[in-house]
Amino acid sequence: MGVFEKYLSVWVGLCILAGIGLGLLVPGAFEALAALEYANVNLAVAVLIWAMVWPMMIGVDFSAMRRVGERPKGLIITLTVNWLVKPFTMALLGVVFFRHVFAGLIPPEDAEGYIAGLILLGAAPCTAMVFVWSQLTRGDPNYTLVQVSVNDAIMVFAFAPIVALLLGVTDIFVPWETLILSVLLYVVIPLIAGMAMRSWLVRRGGEAKVSAFTTRIKPLSVIGLLATVVLLFGFQSETIIGSPMIIALIAVPILIQSYGMFALAYWAAWAWRVPHKVAAPCALIGTSNFFELAVAVAISLFGLNSGAALATVVGVLVEVPVMLSLVAFANRTRGAFPAEEELEAEA
Repeated sequence: MGVFEKYLSVWVGLCILAGIGLGLLVPGAFEALAALEYANVNLAVAVLIWAMVWPMMIGVDFSAMRRVGERPKGLIITLTVNWLVKPFTMALLGVVFFRHVFAGLIPPEDAEGYIAGLILLGAAPCTAMVFVWSQLTRGDPNYTLVQVSVNDAIMVFAFAPIVALLLGVTDIFVPWETLILSVLLYVVIPLIAGMAMRSWLVRRGGEAKVSAFTTRIKPLSVIGLLATVVLLFGFQSETIIGSPMIIALIAVPILIQSYGMFALAYWAAWAWRVPHKVAAPCALIGTSNFFELAVAVAISLFGLNSGAALATVVGVLVEVPVMLSLVAFANRTRGAFPAEEELEAEA
């Protein structure tokens, strides 16, 4: 690993501090960047995520995509965790902590808002950042793309009914502009750009040229990640400083949910003898959240200053450090999974 990847957790920690500090020192700059949005998708963050995702998209080999169906185990695990487990465990944790464990620390009306925000997070699996986590664990880019694409397709139909069921309301407004724009920005556009670059590189020098190019631009993903951390924590610096206890309380069920979902999916992949390059991304997809969608729905349903909106924002703040710790764990446990040669012999 390069110096950026080797000490990534250190750089992220420094960027968190830098983001909070800059957000307090130059709030006007972050307010201007926060205003650059359309359909609740911040364009500055979108550009940085695009920089993170594009290098991995160059590695997508469409000629190999048809072989993904030969090993459906990772996809089955991802879909089961994302749609049959994750939304309901997040709702359960929200109720347990905010109606019981933390009941004496916060007003009941605030507790209901936090529970609603947690439900919105749990029902929205990640779209963009999964490509980054997959790349950091040397995941299969073809399989990762299929996993994300299938989840996006299901989300179009399942997100609103699941949220309506768990919130107990029927008039859920799904911000379709946010959903569609996010998929276009984070999947479709970088995929097309990656395909074009891959085609050009193959014509110039075959797969060796592709490999050499992706190795050179790999730091771009990490730089994009670090810059995104600075922006996200800069946007929320006043909230973090102003309500540290509330943020810590909201973070507790999110942390339990994140590590619990990863443990479930990763264990299932290990028990089912899924190769690590599929197992790691499949577990990470089930862990991370589509925070843009969750935040947009929370604001539209409950208002900008609601407890639900705050809970979804805390999800954003918690996600990067948590996912980096899981990436590190996945990389350390690579040897526990079967080698490709073993699986081919078994087949």
